[in-house]
Amino acid sequence: MVLTPRFRGGDSTLRRRRLRHDQAERIKQLMFTFDDLVRLDAGGIQTLLRQVEKDKLAMALKGAADEVKQLFFANMSERAGKMLKEDMEAMGAVRLKDVDDAQAAVVSVAKSLADAGEIVIAGSSQEDELVF
Repeated sequence: MVLTPRFRGGDSTLRRRRLRHDQAERIKQLMFTFDDLVRLDAGGIQTLLRQVEKDKLAMALKGAADEVKQLFFANMSERAGKMLKEDMEAMGAVRLKDVDDAQAAVVSVAKSLADAGEIVIAGSSQEDELVF
């Protein structure tokens, strides 16, 4: 008799853990960060580049991972990329909060474009892979 309540309690704890894990997975799927922009195709990046303010982009890229920077620069003309790099260098040291705010603004534009159907943000699951 003593083991039965313990087992039930353990079962309940296991269900709560499973529920938390499922909720955490769902939250991860809903989250979209600046670094996730690498999931955009070239056309999506180019569309995003046309919609984002250049000063915001420079600030956002200032604190971005190299992979993200390369993706943006690869989808710009050589001249535009050079000018953006010069703007970023001219900024000098910037506050992390300013970089985070700029990245959030770029992500917001990307989400708006995705909601409007102008770009496709591929997910990490096999169902979301694009075929050309």
